[in-house]
Amino acid sequence: MNNYFTHIKDVLIQSKTTEKFDKFHKLYEEFKNNKLEFTQLDIVEIFQEPSYKDICNIVSPNDVPKRQNLNTQEGIINLLHAIAHIEYSAIDLALDACYRFQNMPRKFYEDWMEVASDEVRHFLLIEKLMKQYGVKYGDLPVHQGLFDASMKTLELIPRMALIPRYMEANGLDANMFIINKLNSIPNTKEIRDVLQIILDEEISHVKKGDYWYKYGCDKKENFSCDYFKIVNTIYPNSFKKNKHINTLAREKAGFSKEEIEKLKSY
Repeated sequence: MNNYFTHIKDVLIQSKTTEKFDKFHKLYEEFKNNKLEFTQLDIVEIFQEPSYKDICNIVSPNDVPKRQNLNTQEGIINLLHAIAHIEYSAIDLALDACYRFQNMPRKFYEDWMEVASDEVRHFLLIEKLMKQYGVKYGDLPVHQGLFDASMKTLELIPRMALIPRYMEANGLDANMFIINKLNSIPNTKEIRDVLQIILDEEISHVKKGDYWYKYGCDKKENFSCDYFKIVNTIYPNSFKKNKHINTLAREKAGFSKEEIEKLKSY
C-alpha cells in the first residue's frame, strides 16, 4: 500500500542527507500528484533517538562549540555548522508533524511538506558555504535540543506552540541579530545573503505554525490556550528578557501586538 504515513516515517528516520533528501523529493512529488493513501497507522512511534545519531556526535548543549567570535574562521565555521544542524533538525520537525498528527486536513500536510522542502533547500545552501571552509555536516559536535522538544510535545497544540511559535520564532530574532553582527565583518556577504533568505522564508513557517496552533485551540473544548503558560509548562522560565525581538517578522508570522509587548516585558 502506498501509504503516506509509512513513507513519511521512512524519510524521517533516514540519517544520510543524500538518501533522505532523495526520498523526500520523490515522496513530495507523489504527494503533490495525489498518488498516496492516507490510512492512519495503528502505532505512531515515539522516537528515542534523533535521525542524525549516526552522522553526528551528540553532546550536552554546554559542550557544543561556541560561535561568539565571528571575526575568526573558527567562529564562522562554528556558526555555519550550528545553522546547518538547526536546518537539518527543522526538516525532521516538519516531517514529524506530518507523521505524528494523522487526522488533520490535507492543508496541514501541504503546509509542513512545503516547510520541509524549504528546510532542505536551506540546509543545502549552508552546506555549500561550509564546503568553502573545508567542513561538512557532522564534523562538529551537536546537541539534540530540538529533537527533545519535539518528543516532549506529542499533541498538536503544545507542538505548534513550542516548535514554530517559540523555537522557530526565536530564530527570527536570532537571524536578524546575526546578520546585523556580520555586517561589520569583511567577506561575509554570501553568508549574510543566505541568512536573509532563511529569515524571510522562516516567517511563513512560523505563520503556518501559528495557523495550526490557533486551529487546534479553536477545535479543543475546555482547553486554555495561554501560549506563554503552555511553553513555560514544558520548559519553565523560557521567556527571558530579549532586547533583540524582530517585531516586524513576528507580526508577519501571526503574533499579536499584545504578545510581542509581553515578550519585550520579560
